[in-house]
Amino acid sequence: MSTVLVVDDDPTVREVVVSYLRADGYAVVEAADGETALAVVGGDRPDLVVLDVMLPGVDGLEVCRRIRAGGDLPVIMLTALGEAMDRVAGLELGADDYLTKPFSPRELVLRVGSVLRRTGERDDHDTGHWLDGGLMVDAASRRAELDGVTLVLTVREFDLLRFLVANPGTAYTRVDLLEKVWGWSFGDQSTVTVHVRRLREKIELDPTAPRRIVTVWGIGYRWEAM
Repeated sequence: MSTVLVVDDDPTVREVVVSYLRADGYAVVEAADGETALAVVGGDRPDLVVLDVMLPGVDGLEVCRRIRAGGDLPVIMLTALGEAMDRVAGLELGADDYLTKPFSPRELVLRVGSVLRRTGERDDHDTGHWLDGGLMVDAASRRAELDGVTLVLTVREFDLLRFLVANPGTAYTRVDLLEKVWGWSFGDQSTVTVHVRRLREKIELDPTAPRRIVTVWGIGYRWEAM
């Protein structure tokens, strides 16, 4: 049973989210502020965090930054309607996914399941293994290395890297990548832009002049085999 930490200072939101998650078989821990959330993460370490941006004291973005500094614990951010900057900031800090309030609790449960399915150490149904100019990507163990050094990637960063390296030479739009990597039929395309930028910072010798994840102007991105 996976454990989900729900962090929101609105008790009504917490009550609804917790009830839906428990009904779907998850164990749930609650926190009403950032300090409590960080204490839970540092102690019992849940399997995933549902994290509101607007929190008293330590806000959600700072909580996300500290969580990401300590490892690859998956985070789904909750942001206010229209607060695009918060969504982008959360993605820049390494959030794996986000939902905009008001949101469907059922959709949140589906997003939680989607992220958690990708966090297991092994996936025996996906045995892809790629070597590309010093880069190694292994789908079964969800592990990537560059020149022998293990890359620290979020769930979505690994998913994006795996998809691109498995499909070299093909240009994909941001909409294509949202559908194929995130499984979204619609969504904010800046999600893709931010994840590409973060991935370039981890795998490119010079992220400002990328040689692996190449921008195809007017279309999107293409993986260039080395």
